[in-house]
Amino acid sequence: MRAPGQSTRRRFVRLALAASTAATLLAATGHGRADTFPSRPLRIVVPAAAGGNLDLVSRNLAQKLSEQLGQPVVVENRPGGNYMLAVDAVSKAPADGTTYLAIADSFLYTPAVARTAIYDPRKDFVGVSLVARVPLLLVVHPAVPVASAGQLVALAKRTPGELIYGTSGNGSTGHIAAQLFSSMADIRMSHVPYKGNAPGLMDVMGGRISLMFDTISTSVPHVKAGKLKAIGVTSRTRSPLLPDVPTVSDSGLPGYESTIFNGLAARAGTPPAILERMNAEIRKAVEQPDFRARMLEQGVELEASASAQAFTATLHELSTKYSRIVKDAGIRAE
Repeated sequence: MRAPGQSTRRRFVRLALAASTAATLLAATGHGRADTFPSRPLRIVVPAAAGGNLDLVSRNLAQKLSEQLGQPVVVENRPGGNYMLAVDAVSKAPADGTTYLAIADSFLYTPAVARTAIYDPRKDFVGVSLVARVPLLLVVHPAVPVASAGQLVALAKRTPGELIYGTSGNGSTGHIAAQLFSSMADIRMSHVPYKGNAPGLMDVMGGRISLMFDTISTSVPHVKAGKLKAIGVTSRTRSPLLPDVPTVSDSGLPGYESTIFNGLAARAGTPPAILERMNAEIRKAVEQPDFRARMLEQGVELEASASAQAFTATLHELSTKYSRIVKDAGIRAE
């Protein structure tokens, strides 16, 4: 006579074996794994209003990624709050590779500049890839007697505090670029913050202030019209938009570089395999000739990171660099 419960135990063993076999098959085919690339629509959260540089790059990238992946990639604008509205949206989404945060340099230095920022870019997020770099242009009023970054440094040393530079506000990209320039050159210039780049640029052209670190796309028309004098581009290489203008590094301040970067980040805890797949798709997208040409017209130079891991390391390095600049200069948001 069979022992009571023996049939039940046999059924349990058969079910366990079936479950084990199913799990093995799922792993082999890539389904049901935490690191499987999502098939649902992807979302890129932009911490800026529509129409700006970061929005422009994100929307064009989303279009390319959607074509490559064969699934929707939507852009959602969450401006305001010193990145916090966008950060909050991404932080509340699952760390499953469906939601990404569009970032620029300000993402890294905002926590050091603004007391209201309550995120840590090194702990709360991981990098996916660089997408683009936007060089700044060091421009001066045509009457300022300098033709290179080196000559500007020499003039500033002879006249401490007399050269006035404008920015779009305390803690802005132009402010950080100017502070880095002053620190590396060991000079002192006076700062006038404006509410946006346009009024500052107007005052440079009007001779009311001496210089500005401005986005290359907005300065180029004024340089070509003779209203501004370009003495250096802040990237590692010359810009195709102004091939005759040397880099700041080559024209008097070796090693200087301060560009606006655009990239994608994800919540910490997102599976590395998903991050690397997304990185590979971005690398493919930025090599598309139509995408490159369209962005270059706006002064945007496309460039992707070699891997998600490499971009994360870059973000950590830049975060340390910007925090030091902000602390040394005592920069605080208005």
